[in-house]
Amino acid sequence: MRMTSPSSWSLPNVWHLASDVKAELTEVEGHVPTCLALINALHPTAAVCGTPTQVAGELIRKLEHLDRGPYAGPVGWLDAAGNGEWGIALRGAVIESPETVRLYAGCGIVDGSQPEAEPGGDVG
Repeated sequence: MRMTSPSSWSLPNVWHLASDVKAELTEVEGHVPTCLALINALHPTAAVCGTPTQVAGELIRKLEHLDRGPYAGPVGWLDAAGNGEWGIALRGAVIESPETVRLYAGCGIVDGSQPEAEPGGDVG
């Protein structure tokens, strides 16, 4: 496995730390796991769920009072050989009816954040 050192990824209003990970998979019980198996093992990421995942996920469901639907789900491609490349759906929409669209967007609230200072923090 090769992982690059974390590097900064600058966007207009936020900085992210990013590391690329590349690996060759070995056989497990006679099969090489597909990238879908890896996604299943990694989803949801700590960045959108917290850690430990099970405890954080339960707390999020209790506090949010909504079904996240496709928010923070894996989006990408998979070829016939099992190769793929994936990202996390932090922005998206679902057409719920001819009159209703549900929009999803992430926000980087962390310990010490002031929600009212976040973009959209005054929307209630």
